[in-house]
This record gives sequence, C-alpha cells and structure tokens, in this order.
Amino acid sequence: MKLPSNDQRGQKPMTSAQILMEAVNLRKIYRRGGGVFTRDSSGARFTAVDGVSFTVARGETFAIVGESGCGKTTLARMLLRLIESDGGEIRFEGRNLLTLSGEELRSQRRQMQMVFQDPFASLNPRMRVGEIVAEPLAIHELGLSAAERLARTMAILGRVGLNEDDMRRYPHEFSGGQRQRIGIARALILHPKLIVADEPVSALDVSVGAQVLLLLQELQREFSLTYVFISHSLPVVAQVATHIAVMRAGQFVELGDAEQVLHQPKNDYTRDLLSAVPELPRV
Repeated sequence: MKLPSNDQRGQKPMTSAQILMEAVNLRKIYRRGGGVFTRDSSGARFTAVDGVSFTVARGETFAIVGESGCGKTTLARMLLRLIESDGGEIRFEGRNLLTLSGEELRSQRRQMQMVFQDPFASLNPRMRVGEIVAEPLAIHELGLSAAERLARTMAILGRVGLNEDDMRRYPHEFSGGQRQRIGIARALILHPKLIVADEPVSALDVSVGAQVLLLLQELQREFSLTYVFISHSLPVVAQVATHIAVMRAGQFVELGDAEQVLHQPKNDYTRDLLSAVPELPRV
C-alpha cells in the first residue's frame, strides 16, 4: 500500500528557505543475477527503494532506521549519486541533482559528503592520513597552495581529536574509533552543508560509538551541518534524530518527528521494532 504525501505522514510543511534536500518518489530496481551457482536465471527484478519521498530541513538530523536489507544504505548512496536512481528527483537547495553533470554536479557534490559504516574499508590503506584527509581539497580546491592544504588538514584533524603526528601514519595504525574520526575529518574538510552518515557507529563498541556520536553532535552545532543519519539501531537514533523515517522493504512505513515516532508510533512495524528495545531515552 502506498503512503500519502509527506505532510500527511508526519513532516510539517516547510518553506523553500528551510529545505536543504528533498527526495521525491525515489526508486531503485535491481536485476537478480543468474549464473552457475544460482538457480534464478530468469533475470527477475526486485525493488530496493520503492517510491520514497521526504524533506530534510537545514540544521536537522533526519534519521532513516530499519533492519538489514530494507534499502536504507541503497537510499543513502542514491542521495549522493554514488548509485544512480531509476526514477524520482533529488533536489538539493532547489536544484534537481539527477539533471546535473560535469562541473555543475561537481560543484554541488562538494556540499554533500558521506561518512561510511566501515572506517577501515573506506580509507585507502596505502595513503597516509594527511593525504587521505587532504584529498578532497586536491580535487575540489585546485587553487590552494601546499601550505594552505597542510594548514586546513591539520586544523580539521585537530578538531576531531587527532594531532599533527597522526598525519604521517597509515590507517592500520589506528583504532576503529580513530579511523572513524579520520573519515569524519575527510568529510568535513570541504565545509559541506550535508553529511550522509551511513551506520557511522555500528562497527564500534558501545563506549567508542557514544564518543563518536557526541563528536558528530558537537560538529553539527559548530559547522551548522545537516545530517541524514542511517542506522538499524533505535537507541542510537533516539540520541541524535530530530525526524525519523522507519523503512521496511524499500518503503517508508512511518515518518514523523523523533518524539512521536519513538514514543507514540502509528505503525505496527514501528511498534514491533520498539518492543524489542528495553527503554528508549526521551529526545
């Protein structure tokens, strides 16, 4: 069953000045591959993201929560065009990203960065940390001198809790929490407006994850960031979200402000997810 429009589902109407990003009827379809080791040779298709729409206000944390395989990571990557959609629109500051190419797309992409789930796999093991963090500057800010790039890199590494000596080390020399801080520094060095955080603490133990969540909240206030936060964990989402979308089988089954979704859910699936959690903190 299709859901009604966003304002009827729990998101209040916003002015164009308030909206940073808007997704409209996004869809992604994959073909099930057949082969020697699979029985399915029919080329049947399945819909990973099925008509998803939502808006993200400037400065908020819009969380998308759901079980593994529900389509939330596919959706996250579609928002940054790391995966191309098969339908719909993605509007960033009023411009449809799906119609942009070349320099126009590159200019918009510097405003949107991603923090990945696996802080080790997302870092090039052959590059030193200073090179990893400075790489976006080499791509997007060609006019910077080497001294300016170095200063910017040292400043952002210091802000996430690392130091100058760390610039000369390789990713494998750091703990999981430190590697995630490196990934956050890389995402922030261009001073983007939007961060898509895909399960940023799921690979970390609870105490380290809590420290990273706190850092993300501090950085949001300091840099006026907007987050799209992907997670399977309702307790994690409860700590950071202003609005929550609950995703199941490629669709949003519930969407509203965090307080309502966590403590007065309207959908049976949301209630089932909440029943598996002993007690959620008030947001």
